[in-house]
Amino acid sequence: MAPVLDVILHQPEIPPNTGNVIRLCANTGCGLHLVEPLGFELDAPRLRRAGLDYREFARVRVHADLAACLHALGGPRLFAFSSRATVPHTAVTWREGDALLFGAETRGLSQDVLAGVPPDQRVRIPMRPGNRSLNLSNAVAVAVYEAWRQAGFAGGA
Repeated sequence: MAPVLDVILHQPEIPPNTGNVIRLCANTGCGLHLVEPLGFELDAPRLRRAGLDYREFARVRVHADLAACLHALGGPRLFAFSSRATVPHTAVTWREGDALLFGAETRGLSQDVLAGVPPDQRVRIPMRPGNRSLNLSNAVAVAVYEAWRQAGFAGGA
């Protein structure tokens, strides 16, 4: 069964965040794509501990770069999450096959990556003024559950 959505972590740095996203993807049916370089080894103990035994239930693929990832996905409709974007994630009408792109924990997505995404597909998760960002795994969870909710929680129980 194909995933309803694909989550792309661009150069993730912190093992527990990626472990949490593995668990999230296993429980929601999303595909997970990790774009190198990674800030950790996939067998790192902190990654295993955060992902528990969910790695076997999640579709996780590693890609050399973002272009290779998008090619492997067949050119999906791509949404880049950034605290610098202006479109709220709740304003998007999510569709099956959409890809949700998130940047590294310490720097987010670069201007070069953002420039490759149409402005109306650069989205943000609202938060209080003056705050920098949400934790990566929390941001992915907020976004995935909104998109999955719009799909009627397809494949869920």
